[in-house]
Amino acid sequence: MPDESTQSITIEAPAPEVMAAIADFARYPEWAASVKSTTVTVPGPQGRAKQVAFRIDAGAIRDEFELAYVWDEDRSVSWHLVHGQMQKAQRGSYRLEQSGPRTLVTYTLSVDLAIPMLGMLKRKAEKTIMDTALKELKKRVEGARDVSGSG
Repeated sequence: MPDESTQSITIEAPAPEVMAAIADFARYPEWAASVKSTTVTVPGPQGRAKQVAFRIDAGAIRDEFELAYVWDEDRSVSWHLVHGQMQKAQRGSYRLEQSGPRTLVTYTLSVDLAIPMLGMLKRKAEKTIMDTALKELKKRVEGARDVSGSG
């Protein structure tokens, strides 16, 4: 069983705004540095995809893979790997807890690679993924609020 990592961050925006950014896969290449392209392969209700294909380039890690998503309104989204080149398995989730005008976002990820990787490289890749998933998401959501004048 692959290791699971969890980190949290507080975003100065309500949960629906945060979840809207998470669900907007077409814009991931604009704010998620390692994501080069995304394609919704199976659309879902309310513009929330059921499956999405990704092409990533994170330096030492390049991959093409497809994830299947399960949405729980603006509370959480979870996913698992449908197929990939470098990954045997991936499971993850974003859990959102709104408190007043802010939202605590907890990101959990577990990846099992098809090829062995040195522990140091795996930890570096994991940190890059977690930073993108949280810090770049925070910048995206809060930056969009600044531009629109919300908040």
